[in-house]
Amino acid sequence: MENAMEWIRARHSVRQYLDKPIPEAVREALDAYARELNAAGGLNMQVIYDEPECFSARMARYGRFENAKNYIALVGKKAPDLEERCGFYGEMLVLKAQSLGLNTCWVALTHGRSRAVVGAGEREVILISLGYGKTQGIPRRSKAASEVSNLAGDSPEWFKRGVEAALLAPTAVNQQRFRLERDGDRVAAKTGRIGTQLKVDLGIVKCHFELGAGRENFRWA
Repeated sequence: MENAMEWIRARHSVRQYLDKPIPEAVREALDAYARELNAAGGLNMQVIYDEPECFSARMARYGRFENAKNYIALVGKKAPDLEERCGFYGEMLVLKAQSLGLNTCWVALTHGRSRAVVGAGEREVILISLGYGKTQGIPRRSKAASEVSNLAGDSPEWFKRGVEAALLAPTAVNQQRFRLERDGDRVAAKTGRIGTQLKVDLGIVKCHFELGAGRENFRWA
């Protein structure tokens, strides 16, 4: 993805949106990229437009959503790694949306029933709200690199860039319960045992790390 770090740095969670429709050209670009990512990740991500009911439920009001009429449904065949793949490829779509001038928010519980088509053997893992934000959101507090990795003074630049990008990854309730360990050109990504949506978070973190470090510079352990 071109200018990935630009979109990573610019993107913040947004829950309040303008009552403004997404133009057809933007929809076509987003849908085309979703199809590309679905093929790469073996998923059935669906972008739902002009549908206000999902985020009008009581739980959505609890989540303080406003004018959330568009969303991405992360759907795929049930598998042990489904949540991680949803995190990885869902975040790729989030960054594409950011590059198209849209704002987003990962949403696990504070929404109603989506209109995604969930086939036999499939599961809807999580949603991402989508639209033109009333603001661009605000940066959140982040852990230090030493708290989430074995980054050292003599670490290669690609690992430093990857950790920086990973620290900008959205995680459930900003928990950042992940660890990145480098051994030569191999990197192990691990998640905590206690927390919310940890496997989805791990996928998002790995997406950011790859985009920051450059996939050609390392291998996942």
